[in-house]
Amino acid sequence: MPKLIVNALLFQLGWFACVFGGDSLWLLIVGVAVAVHLCWTSSWLAEGKLLLSVFLAGSALDSFLLNLGVFDFGEPRTLIPLWLALLWLLLATTLNHCLAWTAQPWWRGSLLGAIGGPLSYYGGAQIAGVGLPYGTWPTLLLLALIWAAVMPLLYSFAALYRRQHEQALRTRQPL
Repeated sequence: MPKLIVNALLFQLGWFACVFGGDSLWLLIVGVAVAVHLCWTSSWLAEGKLLLSVFLAGSALDSFLLNLGVFDFGEPRTLIPLWLALLWLLLATTLNHCLAWTAQPWWRGSLLGAIGGPLSYYGGAQIAGVGLPYGTWPTLLLLALIWAAVMPLLYSFAALYRRQHEQALRTRQPL
C-alpha cells in the first residue's frame, strides 16, 4: 500500500511540475519520479515498454488534437510541448500501480478516463494558459469521449507487456 501512495504522489508532483513549470528545469522532477518508479518495478523491460508506448501514443494523440485546433498554445506548432508529452509518461507510471484497480472491468477505466481526462486537461489549460478554441464545454465533451476509449486501450498495453514478461519468465532456461 505505501508504494501505491508514493506512486500517486509522484504522479501528482510530476503533474504540478509540468503544468506550473512548463518547459523549464522543473521538468527534471519528472525524470526523478520516473527513475524512482523504475527502481520499484519488478521488470524494467515490461514497464519501460509501457512507458514508451504510452508516451508515444499519447503525444501523437495530443499532437493530432493540436493540429485539429482543439488546443492553442499561443504560437504556431505541430507538436505538443514537452511538458504535455511528459504528462503521458507520468500517466503510464500509474497504470500497473495506483490506478490498476480501474483496469477491470473495462468500464472502470472508461469512467475514469471520461471524468479524469477532461478534468486534468481543463486544470492544466487554466494553469498553463492553453487556449481551447472550440470552447470549454465542447472540448471537455470531446475529451471525455476520447478518454473513455483511451484508458481501456492503455490498460491493454499494460496487460500485454505484463503477459509478455510473465511468458518470458516461464520459458527462461536456468544458467
